[in-house]
Amino acid sequence: MSKQAKRNQKAQPIPWRLYVVVGFVCLLFTSLVGRAAYIQLIEPDKLRRESDMRTLRTSSSDVQRGLITDRNGEMLAVSVPVQAVYADPKEVHDKNGFADMRRWQALADVLHEKPDALISRVQDNPSKRFTYLKRQITPAVAEYIRQLKLPGVYLKPESRRYYPAGEITAQLIGVTNIDDLGIEGIESTYNNWLTGTPAKQKVRKSRDGHVVERLDIVQEGESPNDLVLSIDQRIQQLAYRELKRATEMHQATSGSVVVIDVLTGEVLAMANTPSYNPNSRDDWQSFKMRNRAVTDTFEPGSTVKPFVVAAALESGTVKASDIIPTSPGWMRLGGRQVRDSNNYGDMSLTKILVKSSNMGVAKLSLGMPVEQLLGTYYSIGLGNYSGIGLPGESAGLIQEKHRWSDFERATLAFGYGLTTTTLQLARMYATLGNGGVLYPASILKLKQKPEGQQVLSPQVANNVMNMLVGVTEQGGTARKAHIDGYPVAGKTGTSRKAVAGGYGDDYLATFAGVAPVNNPRLAIAVVINEPKGDRYYGGDVSAPVFSKVMAGALQMLNVEPISTREQVQLAANLREAE
Repeated sequence: MSKQAKRNQKAQPIPWRLYVVVGFVCLLFTSLVGRAAYIQLIEPDKLRRESDMRTLRTSSSDVQRGLITDRNGEMLAVSVPVQAVYADPKEVHDKNGFADMRRWQALADVLHEKPDALISRVQDNPSKRFTYLKRQITPAVAEYIRQLKLPGVYLKPESRRYYPAGEITAQLIGVTNIDDLGIEGIESTYNNWLTGTPAKQKVRKSRDGHVVERLDIVQEGESPNDLVLSIDQRIQQLAYRELKRATEMHQATSGSVVVIDVLTGEVLAMANTPSYNPNSRDDWQSFKMRNRAVTDTFEPGSTVKPFVVAAALESGTVKASDIIPTSPGWMRLGGRQVRDSNNYGDMSLTKILVKSSNMGVAKLSLGMPVEQLLGTYYSIGLGNYSGIGLPGESAGLIQEKHRWSDFERATLAFGYGLTTTTLQLARMYATLGNGGVLYPASILKLKQKPEGQQVLSPQVANNVMNMLVGVTEQGGTARKAHIDGYPVAGKTGTSRKAVAGGYGDDYLATFAGVAPVNNPRLAIAVVINEPKGDRYYGGDVSAPVFSKVMAGALQMLNVEPISTREQVQLAANLREAE
């Protein structure tokens, strides 16, 4: 073996560089082990919190508002799915979202917004993380925006209320605001009932937004409730059509109609003019949105005269067969005059109502204690809420005095010095048709007949009903309210509107009645405010609306016309009453 080979076989010392590398590897490994031990044993919560902040989210389910339907299942209010478009200004700036301004121009055009105003809402505050660009856009518009692929612009689902009946039920149903919360009408009254509660869950999401784990239920959801109204959409549509035609024909300021089921107190129709389109926010004006049938009060005029007769019969101061002298057709009370248009002489109670005699009812009022008349007014619902529960309902007003002059007692008998609403007026006549039983008014469909209150004796109610039949027959003040085959008991009213210091030149034309008299089913009140021209009487303006609505409604409800035998019996009752 050579000397060189022997030298090569000798052990070589380990270079210092190797020691450095090994030491560094050991140090690194020790650091990693120490750091892992620190994270997992000493302070594990911090990283867990940071991880949760990136992955944990609270997810809520979408809840649509409950349906509103009429008594037959026809849709009156329904929620439809729409989208909201919003922007994340910070993300728009970070991703250079304004590089292609043509896309923003297209976005502004499809949203019907001014481009400068739309863009400034995103540009003015680049650190902001959320701003709405448009609410409640249609799915077609949403799809177009999706195709624009604008960085930082997103869509989120929401719902919008749609009203299939439009202006026909506008004031009654009401509307919701942009956040789908009821602000008018039934939408407001039953907002909590119609609004469900979304279920909320704690979930873990991946980086791309997909749910990878459902962890816990944060809030139990509550399904929304549907609402079934007492309204019959067929009758509602008929009532609105005839009311609108009459108000336009007579150039009236406004009008209202209420149809009540005599047997239950359910409201089958409640229409108002002028109306508005609840599906178009541009048409929302406060004077159109008011439900005049329950909010607006007026002096009822001659429509209260039947209840003066009822009060007199109840008190026993007169009998159904009594004759009341009214000659010479006028009288002076405390320096003021009460008069009829003609001198009718001696009048039966029936003739007093048929001719709408102020003299007749004034003498009936003066012949009984004023407390008796006021008590009858209160008992039939005047001055009280109806129980319907609609927002803005007025109770009306009956003056309370310690001393009543004879003239005040007389005017109280023909409908001045007290106020009522269209709903109250219809309810009063429904009480007559139901044998003197007063039911609370209901806008909801009832499952069973409610408990009523006997406020007039059945005999008195039936007597007054029979007396009122002549009002719509030949010689009565409301011949235009006559319906072939269905005898009507009703009364006109024409009253001057009160102004500061007295009464002005504007009139209120009313008609209220019940049909058919032989088998009462419906009560209807029609009020038309400030008709223009020479024909402003209730018999000319409101009675035709009553006739058309009542005739159509009775046919829709399959109410049989009066039979020959019942007609003979009714005629006999009329002769007896006269």
